[in-house]
Amino acid sequence: MVSSAVHPGPSSVRLPVAIVHELIAHARAEYPNEACGLILGSAPAADGGQPLRFVPTRNAAASPHRYEIDSADLLRLTLETDERDEVFWAIVHSHVRSPARPSPTDIGLAFYPDALYVLVSLAEEEADPTTGRPSVRAWRIVDGEFHEVAIAVAG
Repeated sequence: MVSSAVHPGPSSVRLPVAIVHELIAHARAEYPNEACGLILGSAPAADGGQPLRFVPTRNAAASPHRYEIDSADLLRLTLETDERDEVFWAIVHSHVRSPARPSPTDIGLAFYPDALYVLVSLAEEEADPTTGRPSVRAWRIVDGEFHEVAIAVAG
């Protein structure tokens, strides 16, 4: 449920165009299943952290209806971010036929309240009418409530 509570922030973020292209390419490559991955950053977005890089991961669920970041990938990236003084800036996954908006399942499985949740929709009706690019939207999911975070595509 979208909350009427105060937005937990940030209200907007800048995401490099190269990362946006990587997210979309990964979502298309994994079709018809949902794709997933992580954007690693310098600090949480709410604390002014910047996105540094996207790392695609395997979807252990191998499903068009849900995602589960492979446990080996998650462990490897947890250790890597600790070593590099990075954080999970965003959890990324795709929706193959629905909008880039958190589903009830996504909300129930949002275990990283400091991270953004970035969704890519491959649904044709969600594509940008001018460019045809899939919809890419960001959200904060905290205590079962979600708040949209505007994405400014940079450079």
